[in-house]
Amino acid sequence: MNTEPKVSIHPDADLLAASVAARLLTRLVDIQNERGTATVVLTGGTLGIGALRAVAESPIRSAVDWSAVDFWWGDERFLPAGNQDRNADQARAALLDQLGVSDERVHEFGSSDAFDSQDDAAADYAARLQEAARKEAALGLELSDPRLPRFDILLLGVGPDAHVASLFPEMSGIRTKGQTVVGVNGAPKPPPERVSLTLEAINSAEEVWLAVAGADKAGAVGLALAGAGPVQVPAAGARGRRKTLWLIDQEAASQLPGRLIDNGDTDAV
Repeated sequence: MNTEPKVSIHPDADLLAASVAARLLTRLVDIQNERGTATVVLTGGTLGIGALRAVAESPIRSAVDWSAVDFWWGDERFLPAGNQDRNADQARAALLDQLGVSDERVHEFGSSDAFDSQDDAAADYAARLQEAARKEAALGLELSDPRLPRFDILLLGVGPDAHVASLFPEMSGIRTKGQTVVGVNGAPKPPPERVSLTLEAINSAEEVWLAVAGADKAGAVGLALAGAGPVQVPAAGARGRRKTLWLIDQEAASQLPGRLIDNGDTDAV
């Protein structure tokens, strides 16, 4: 039950990051009110980490019970633990370390000093996702994919080439079927070795939020929302089961199809 995307346009990148943070906090409170716990899949990048900083600075962050939030990642650079270029390390510095979240709730991809290859790290992450799904199923939680725990909100950035997570146009990762996690070799942006959720895993999420800022992303946003194919434009294939939300700034919106500009809104925080 993948959903048609909705578009929300913001004046600039700073207001966009603040809006993502506010939406995230509000939605987490709602989810916890419904069922007690929540799960978020985080992204890296300037905007993704900026949104986490905005969460840390928000006066309402204490409305969320952070001890009952699980954090996973959509992708990771295959680098040594503690490397500041890893998405997980940036997220810890921006937010997680300030929340005092238990390590049991923070599910990082394996690092290059712990695994011989990105394929081994991918297999380990897939196994941990499967184990989390098994535990949730035993508690009676209905899952959209028995290989994966419930992802309530999955955050994605979009590259100028329209990649999402570490799924790049025309490469094997975006074509992968039957797997939840894939090792990536030869990525066109450094570092070339990465680990990523597959499109199957991404599309198991209840809500997928794509947060994009900057004129250099406008072409990718326009193509994705015009209905391009996911092999050529991976962002076009990212769809949540219940909601697909594009949160973009004015610059990134400059090449949107007219029908979407007419229907989009101009939220600001």
